[in-house]
Amino acid sequence: MVTVAVIGLAAGAVALSLPDPRPAVGLEAEQFAARLSRAREEAILTNRPVAADADTAGYSFSSFDGAVWTPLNGVFIARTWGEGVAAPADPVRIVFDPTGVADPARVRLTRDNQSRTVTVDGAGEVSIHD
Repeated sequence: MVTVAVIGLAAGAVALSLPDPRPAVGLEAEQFAARLSRAREEAILTNRPVAADADTAGYSFSSFDGAVWTPLNGVFIARTWGEGVAAPADPVRIVFDPTGVADPARVRLTRDNQSRTVTVDGAGEVSIHD
């Protein structure tokens, strides 16, 4: 009986010490920021406005061809936030013009007790803050 109790305690300790399989909110923020930076470059290289739309479900990218906004594909396919990541309740739209400039915007991502804020400044520069 004592042996079974010791094995149970050991198994419980091992289960509690396992890392969380979900990616950290910092990784989500880094991936989002990298894609925003790439969207800025896309706007400059193609000489067309590129927009990023973020909401509680995830984010997507589109470009303006002079008449309509068209969803982008490849590295710009629509993505959902990782499991347990909470994003802003109000949708955020970030538009990079062909010179790379954008209206300032902030997207705060949280999960459990962690949070990161992805910021785009007026010059279109993307950064991550705690």
